[in-house]
Amino acid sequence: MANDLSREEAWNLLCEWTQSESLRRHMLAVAAAMRAYAPRYDGDVELWGLTGLLHDLDYERHPNLQDGHPRYAIAELEHRGYPPELVRAVASHADFMGVPRETPMEKALFAVDELCGFVLAVAYVRPEGLVGMTPKSVKKKLKQPSFAAAVNRDELRAGAEELGVDFDEHLQIVIDALTERRDELLGGESNPGDAPASAAATD
Repeated sequence: MANDLSREEAWNLLCEWTQSESLRRHMLAVAAAMRAYAPRYDGDVELWGLTGLLHDLDYERHPNLQDGHPRYAIAELEHRGYPPELVRAVASHADFMGVPRETPMEKALFAVDELCGFVLAVAYVRPEGLVGMTPKSVKKKLKQPSFAAAVNRDELRAGAEELGVDFDEHLQIVIDALTERRDELLGGESNPGDAPASAAATD
């Protein structure tokens, strides 16, 4: 990476700004999915993972989309010297910011963000959790409007299309990435000491 900020520092920043365990898990899930996608586009796995880990940094403190998230995160990350490409990806994952997604990393962040939340929601209602989950089982839930109703189904498909990946393949990549981290994502409380290393460990 272009900067020398560590995974531990990024995790400590996340925990400072985010108390919600569910939101922390979401960001860990997105980090895992981003790391899984990075090699596909010859991306820096560490950079992609940190982008996913920090993309919702300010959502708990400043949830208002009109003048809050992700503006405060952008300012904080710039102040701390994070790479411009990471900061821009955080800005572009929110359509209302008007920042066009141009790079594979930016497109991947948008594509996996809401999908990670949906896949975890599916896992929570399955006895086996993430183990054995298939694209078919996720699509079955997508067809139920009442399940995770806040998730925009059209955006999930649009994200995969924008990234240039078949939707079923996209689902499988995300499922596999989250399944590898299932203990941390579906287990007990996240551990500030262990989470950044496990979330960003080399695949």
